Amino acid sequence: MMSQARTANELRICQAVIFPLEYGMSTKQTAACIGRSISWTTHNRGLFIAAAGFGARKRPGGRKNANMTVSEENAFLASFLDKAKKGGILVVKEIHTTLEKHLGRKVALASAYNLLHSHGWRKLAPDKRHVETDVQAQEEWKKNSQNT
Repeated sequence: MMSQARTANELRICQAVIFPLEYGMSTKQTAACIGRSISWTTHNRGLFIAAAGFGARKRPGGRKNANMTVSEENAFLASFLDKAKKGGILVVKEIHTTLEKHLGRKVALASAYNLLHSHGWRKLAPDKRHVETDVQAQEEWKKNSQNT
């Protein structure tokens, strides 16, 4: 296992297992040799033994906190996709409220954005102007300002 270790941390975990078995070291001595605390040495030694080695290395991310399965998400978004194909505008707030009704509980607005993002949806065009823009004041300024 020591030859398969890819990182210094994995090597220390192997040493935490091997040193007590091969050399009869105590946990305190092992911790001092590998430069880790006694609790770290004990904890990771136990995890290594329970898993019978490193096993499959997990990659970060995943769907462990997903609200629905991928097929349920596709079915949920199907009506919105039909609307988008017909040239309709998708409003995230509308998707958010529908998502809350579908799940039967409150969810963050970010959940709707994350759902859309995970299915490859993105905002195609920025807004033409700010929502609080005063067009009349802009036109007035254009008329009254002189290029000097």
